[in-house]
Amino acid sequence: MRFTLMHSILAALLAVPLAAAAADSYTMADFDKVPKIDAHLHLHGASQDAYLALARRDNFRALTINVDYPDFPPLETQRRVASAAAHAHPEQLAWAATFATKDFERPGWSQATLKDLDGALADGAVGVKVWKNIGMELRDRQGKLVMVDDPRLQPVFAGLEQRGVMVLGHQGEPHNCWLPVEQMTVNNDREYFSKHPAYHMYKHPEMPSYEQQMAARDHLLALHPRLRFTGVHMASLEWDVDRLARFLDQHPGVNVDVAARIGQIQFQSQRDPKKVHDFFVKYQDRLMYGTDLAQSEGQSDADFVKDLDTVWRRDWRYFNTADSLAVPELDRPVRGLALPRAVVDKLYRVNAEKAYPRAWRKSGV
Repeated sequence: MRFTLMHSILAALLAVPLAAAAADSYTMADFDKVPKIDAHLHLHGASQDAYLALARRDNFRALTINVDYPDFPPLETQRRVASAAAHAHPEQLAWAATFATKDFERPGWSQATLKDLDGALADGAVGVKVWKNIGMELRDRQGKLVMVDDPRLQPVFAGLEQRGVMVLGHQGEPHNCWLPVEQMTVNNDREYFSKHPAYHMYKHPEMPSYEQQMAARDHLLALHPRLRFTGVHMASLEWDVDRLARFLDQHPGVNVDVAARIGQIQFQSQRDPKKVHDFFVKYQDRLMYGTDLAQSEGQSDADFVKDLDTVWRRDWRYFNTADSLAVPELDRPVRGLALPRAVVDKLYRVNAEKAYPRAWRKSGV
């Protein structure tokens, strides 16, 4: 009882600066008035009418990202859909390309890949996604797992560096992936890895460790110091804002997005809201909002946009108000960060516009 009382008092004291900051924060009433960008979506539907209607109502633009992921449509289909949507609605949608890796040992693969990406860039792509299959699935002819800093891949990264293309890097998995289920911090990770033990790295010590995945990504950045890079999913450092801060300090030209990792941030802000609040303020020029939502197979347009609207509004409440809110990732409510408006504007729009200067242009521009 005494511990519980002291914990409650401490939580109340920590919340005081956030409540004071709320005077300079947006409210829920501002949600549809403030221009925003979801810088990490996957739009695969043949028609984007339902999405576009929601985005206009909620005042969102988006970056839809192609991924070399077998559960998504074939890469040719992803590219065709993304390109058509962006050409039809250039003020609302931009897109990022990707490349296939399965033939990476074939002679001429690097040159062919760069030529293919040049075609995507000429068609309007504003970035290139590099997925976690490099480091977690891709193997060479000898059966050895290929990491993202493998010398055989470097001509492609060098070409992207020379072209000044933004690379969106997803390396590794959430830190929870290497923990026992009972030690994981958020419900969605506990549920997913319980149902998919093949992807639960704690059960696969023969696979590269979490630290090996992070080291390979950091070595890639060291090999290509001028590479424009966004570490999606908080650069897989979502579990510790102090560790993420050190990464950002060590790589001053790198950005991160928060897509699909806000629950891990909320877990930390339950315990130390001021630390998390101050992290977002200190690194306000380096962070981008995103959701990572995709329309699943068989999901109706109406259900997809309903889910998206729910997530957009819930995230807005967390970042902008001091409200106590329930979130599906946690068993206890979390209090919002009540970030200053200037910080939110960068998180939700300005930083994405800087990262992707060719995106979201008026027709004919």
